[in-house]
Amino acid sequence: MKEKAGSRFAATFTAGLIVAGFCLGQNSPVEKPAEGTAVQAVQKSSLSIEQRGDLMMARKMFREAIEIYREGLKEPNSWVYYNKIGIAYHHLMDFKAARKHYEQAIKKNRKYSEAINNLGALYYAQKDYKRAIREYERALKINPYSATIYSNLGTALYARKKYDEALKAYRKALELDPMVFEQRGTAGSILQERSVEELAKFHYYLARSYAQAGMTELALRYIRRSLEEGFKDRKRFLEDPEFAALQDLPEFQELMKMEIRAL
Repeated sequence: MKEKAGSRFAATFTAGLIVAGFCLGQNSPVEKPAEGTAVQAVQKSSLSIEQRGDLMMARKMFREAIEIYREGLKEPNSWVYYNKIGIAYHHLMDFKAARKHYEQAIKKNRKYSEAINNLGALYYAQKDYKRAIREYERALKINPYSATIYSNLGTALYARKKYDEALKAYRKALELDPMVFEQRGTAGSILQERSVEELAKFHYYLARSYAQAGMTELALRYIRRSLEEGFKDRKRFLEDPEFAALQDLPEFQELMKMEIRAL
């Protein structure tokens, strides 16, 4: 059983609302509504509190999202709104307020793995990797089928230079969701950590994970990315057993020959 798509940090908001100007003529420019007008339109819409807040998050209007989510704090599932307020503050880099709301969400629902994961992501952002790992592991005890949490655990282990353990977590994430590292978005209830140091080595480990999973196209993509980021130990791609099945491919051979300038 995989985590529901709507619960992932990478989930895209799909309420079906499109904000567009009136077309005044075939060659006339389309005028975008003012930001305040857009907020008023959302507030007056028939969408739920959560959908309205998610739409503001998708537009990166985080303070407006917070005000909308606050309307849900009296709902029976208030932990959902505490968590989403925490995410909005997280995006605003107000970690104190984010932590307060994540902890309140967990207090309201001790089994709410999304908020526990997000608390881990907050510790990761503060470079407290040990505490981040502890929270991710706590979240996985509740929800062992979350590819996003496994990917976050791998990233925190990577930050502590526990590369073999990180690789194991990444492989588990890919087993649960082959596209877990390819998704983007700002709406949703769960954060996925993307910021890492030593990006070239990180992409090398992702390439290994994809190669191990038999996902050739993505393995090749991350081999290229690792080289573009300045990964120096190119012989690893020839010696690591995970890449053995790729070595006869023309694309792989071309990458090994290319002199790629680091970005």
